[in-house]
Amino acid sequence: MGLCAHSRRTAQARPSGLCDSFLRTHGKAILACDYFTVDTVFLKRLYVLFFLELASRRIVFTACGEHPGDGWAVQQARNLAWELQEAEIKPRFLIHDRDSNFPAAFDAVFRAEGLEVIRTPVRAPDANARCERWISSARRECLDWLLVLGRRHLEAVLAEYVDHYNGFRPHRSLELRPPRAPTADPAVVSGPVVRRTRVNGLINEYSRLAA
Repeated sequence: MGLCAHSRRTAQARPSGLCDSFLRTHGKAILACDYFTVDTVFLKRLYVLFFLELASRRIVFTACGEHPGDGWAVQQARNLAWELQEAEIKPRFLIHDRDSNFPAAFDAVFRAEGLEVIRTPVRAPDANARCERWISSARRECLDWLLVLGRRHLEAVLAEYVDHYNGFRPHRSLELRPPRAPTADPAVVSGPVVRRTRVNGLINEYSRLAA
């Protein structure tokens, strides 16, 4: 219900199922982004900026920094814009909250690419609910179990977790498929199950080998 929840009042007034129907129809054209923080063992606070495609729940970009000022945020926006062009992904909307770490120049990068930027209402976390859900998953399944040493360590951990999340982690809302679900191969449906560990054994992935 993320995009439809422009406010708690309007969200409650909408017919049941309307938001789900809207996202099924338009979700591939919508990106959402947010920040969260991670503290290192040396008491340094790092900021993580990420972008999520609403329809698939796929994480399309992450970046870590110590000082998420105007220049840093704008550079990350440009980096994502370049990646979207190379991947031929053409979203129409970008959702984010009213955090001061999203300056006007940040929005200008995306408007120049033809996106409409939608700022969520004040004190309405439900308006960007899928970003909030991903932050919770990343903390609960990965970051809360680690001692982060610094920015490079966090970048490496997040890269591995995002690869797991996009390619292997099942989602109930996606019929237990990952966001980047591979094409089913009948040859390996009945093969032996193998386990692969990620993030130094913190996460397990299971797949089948060809018989």
